[in-house]
Amino acid sequence: MFLKYCHEHKITLHGHNFTLSYDTNIPRQAGLSGSSAIVCATLNCLLDFYDIRQLVKVEHRPNLILSAEGELGITAGLQDRVAQVYGGLVYMDFKKEHMDEMGHGEYIPMDTGLLPQMHLIYAENPSDSGKIHSAVRQRWLDGDEQIRSLMEEVAGLALVGRESLIKKDYNTLAKLMDRNFDLRRIMFGDDVLGSLNIKMVEVARSVGAAAKFTGSGGAVIAYCPNGAPQVRRLEDACRKAGFIIQPAILVPPLITKDDLQISLEI
Repeated sequence: MFLKYCHEHKITLHGHNFTLSYDTNIPRQAGLSGSSAIVCATLNCLLDFYDIRQLVKVEHRPNLILSAEGELGITAGLQDRVAQVYGGLVYMDFKKEHMDEMGHGEYIPMDTGLLPQMHLIYAENPSDSGKIHSAVRQRWLDGDEQIRSLMEEVAGLALVGRESLIKKDYNTLAKLMDRNFDLRRIMFGDDVLGSLNIKMVEVARSVGAAAKFTGSGGAVIAYCPNGAPQVRRLEDACRKAGFIIQPAILVPPLITKDDLQISLEI
């Protein structure tokens, strides 16, 4: 996919050879985008090895990663790849009109200082991750009114979430996180989500924390609006349930103003 992209955009590559190897510390099957992280790192290596970073638009890079994963038989969406390319905190708008016209979403980096402390919860052995096939995608393609309505509500949460972060209205943010999970549960059902994934959310909620999946399941991101005492209760509840919990560490922004300017000029 990388070579195809370069040919289509008339980007010349030198003929030097290289060896590629990788290692990862991302837990497997934990819903933490481990596979796309490897592909994203590979793309970064290729951009630097061929010295063409300035020739590949930032907005195009998530699509490149997703295309490569598609070649490997991995079904996914753009969100994780956008987060990995941009780093930091990113607002994403996948409005159909923009996708049809530009071929990608609208990605707006935000101040990482707006995000409150979150905690990551996951199982050391994620054996139950919801293995029953879900028909939600097909129902969406078939124009199912319920699925489309619920998906639109999920998308609307992101817009309100952005406004809540800007205002530092973290109580509203907590409600939005809980609503996100509730909507996913309505759409997919418990058999698809998996009992272990649901239990992680329920453990967080048992101490009053807000919680949602980090992605499609396997790990949960939780927020304790009542501060340190609530965090301690969450840590105790997670350990008793056999889950791993740790403070979420926010990766700093990976895209510079020069990168964004190059994207405007290409």
